[in-house]
Amino acid sequence: MDELMVRQMPHSTEAEQAVIGSMLIDARCIGDVCGVVKADDFYSDINRAVFETIYSMFSFSKTIDLVTVLEAMRENGSSNDRLSDYLIELMNITPTAANVMEYAAIVRDKALLRGIATAGGEINTMAMDGFGTASEILEASEQKIYALRQGRSSTGLMPVSQVLVNVYAQLSAAAKSGSSIPGHSTGLPDLDRSIMGLNNSDLILIASRPGMGKTSIALNIALHVAKTAKKAVAVFSLEMSREQLALRLLSGEAFIHNKKLQSGMLSQDEWQKLARAASSISALDLRINDNPSLTVADMNAQCRRVNNLGLVVIDYLQLMTSATGSNNYAGESRTQVVSDISRMLKIMAKELNVPVICLSQLSRANESRQNKRPMLSDLRESGAIEQDADIVLALYREDYYNKETEVGNTAECIVLKNRRGETGTIELQWLAEFTTYTSVEHHHDEGDM
Repeated sequence: MDELMVRQMPHSTEAEQAVIGSMLIDARCIGDVCGVVKADDFYSDINRAVFETIYSMFSFSKTIDLVTVLEAMRENGSSNDRLSDYLIELMNITPTAANVMEYAAIVRDKALLRGIATAGGEINTMAMDGFGTASEILEASEQKIYALRQGRSSTGLMPVSQVLVNVYAQLSAAAKSGSSIPGHSTGLPDLDRSIMGLNNSDLILIASRPGMGKTSIALNIALHVAKTAKKAVAVFSLEMSREQLALRLLSGEAFIHNKKLQSGMLSQDEWQKLARAASSISALDLRINDNPSLTVADMNAQCRRVNNLGLVVIDYLQLMTSATGSNNYAGESRTQVVSDISRMLKIMAKELNVPVICLSQLSRANESRQNKRPMLSDLRESGAIEQDADIVLALYREDYYNKETEVGNTAECIVLKNRRGETGTIELQWLAEFTTYTSVEHHHDEGDM
């Protein structure tokens, strides 16, 4: 019993010391080490403080050696009288910096074991004390394990100094990528410039009246992200079947008229185009679920199990059941239910750390106005939707209301809310026969000016 009471959490003092000693001996290994371990992976307080200082200095491109690290730790108040002797000792006992990645792997493994032990204890407490229903405890348990898989702490306060280091790393990565936008491209350059692409943890709402093509533009974006970002894309369709979505993808990719494709009456050349399109799409990590009764918790749980996830698309908000799938909302308004769902979607985007695109219906309010272009207040059962969403896009086509219009292939993507920039209107092309949205190419007429 006494042995159990004094049992320590898994850790390796020797590996922690060897990692720091290696970083002080050869600063060239720091970049590789920082890609494997983080400060919280260190069990010892002093080792954690030293690593945190080195990591911060590295992030801001400062010179790193024994003298500069000691000075930095004196400045940030984490130094003591024995620190100099301790760091010299670490450099002396470290066999060689050449094996630093092996040492780092041990530190990371021990940290993961401690995380599993902590999560296991918390899960056991929840179950034994009856904190919620079995399904709620299971959901909370999955969240804790997913956080460990992603190398993140599920809860806790983070010093702003560490937040700034993370932001600096993101900015550096964006600069190295050479892209003018920090997020995934939508495939629509004008839209990318306006919303700065699809960024992690963002909830993006695409709203329109039925038949405007919101499913089409979402599929266009999903396909483009799967192709260019080389990441998995999860599509949850509560309205259309998997086969219907696949037909739309094939029509847009092969540029074969949607109705003709459904009939199967294709020429030899069109069958070849179709085969190439099918081969191209099949090579992508694009996953579709057409279960119409999915809850946010169901989607979240499924997405947690997808490796290298880059984007989630949900079609559409008003068809979703309550966040828990229970009947707790029986006495409440549908507006409250949809508001709770939208909040859960935003939480999901943050937890998964990927952009989430959710489609939404617009009410008929715009049809009673002379100018029928959508406004934020037109969101059906809006409640907190417009507050939770980081970006709200609305689709408008003049030919939807005026069949005689001369601009039947022109559409407007109206940015109604944009936490990353300005609102405004972006002109797009609508290719109805291929159920596809494309950018309007302005550069062709620049030479005429």
